[in-house]
Amino acid sequence: MKIAVTYEDGKVFQHFGHTETFKLYRVEDGQIVATELLASDGAGHGALAQLLKRQDIDVLICGGIGGGAQAALAEQGIELCAGAQGSADEAVAAYLRGELINTGANCDHHHGEEHACGSQGCGEHGCHSEGGCGGCHGGIQGKNVGKTCRVHYRGTFNDGAQFDSSYDRGEPLEFVCGAGQMIPGFDAAVADMEPGEHRDVHLTPEEAYGEADPEAVVTLEIASLPGAEAVSVGERVYLQDPYGRPIPVRITAKDEKTVTFDANHEMAGKELNFHIELVEVK
Repeated sequence: MKIAVTYEDGKVFQHFGHTETFKLYRVEDGQIVATELLASDGAGHGALAQLLKRQDIDVLICGGIGGGAQAALAEQGIELCAGAQGSADEAVAAYLRGELINTGANCDHHHGEEHACGSQGCGEHGCHSEGGCGGCHGGIQGKNVGKTCRVHYRGTFNDGAQFDSSYDRGEPLEFVCGAGQMIPGFDAAVADMEPGEHRDVHLTPEEAYGEADPEAVVTLEIASLPGAEAVSVGERVYLQDPYGRPIPVRITAKDEKTVTFDANHEMAGKELNFHIELVEVK
């Protein structure tokens, strides 16, 4: 078995998409027998996933990661264990003991440039990242729960406008049903489907990304956030919680002295519609 960890200064680096170095661990009979460092040679989640695949990586341990990166890793057959922090060596040891818990996708994936604004903890100001966090949907039941499913889907708003489609990408999405990798309503729809079945579902905000939380909007002094002076309204950036984990936020307002961040998911409060085709259950 080969395990890769997003790596910086001996610790688990918290931004998968910005990883410059991976630490690789070769494991035999449950013991680490060799390690090496691997430099990133590509930009973007797909390139990083392909890099790890070329190194025959079986498991990736990381901190923050978005849904797009998670899908790219799944396409390469790489197991994900996200949400780790602290010492990289200790994280691998915890994984081998079966004690490392995978939080699933815990960052939003947005195209374009992203910034990390200082080390200000969003959690210190009452702001949280529920919109972008994974977590198990324990109430979901069905024969496909716990199994790896491959689906094609098309997502639309109530006015018919499309916001996402695996058909357009030409590749089904792969995920573990009921593991919190998908929004609850999507998981629930797939849980009892048969391979080859097509299903149309309408999801309320509670079944999708939840309602927008006013407490997830916070205004901070620019002087307290190194790098904040360079950001613009509408841009997606990262803050950090008290544990150093990245929190994706959107800038909604800015003046000479302050900047306002919104940690709500961009789909929060929206009703969503999905056409789902279950391609395969592994």
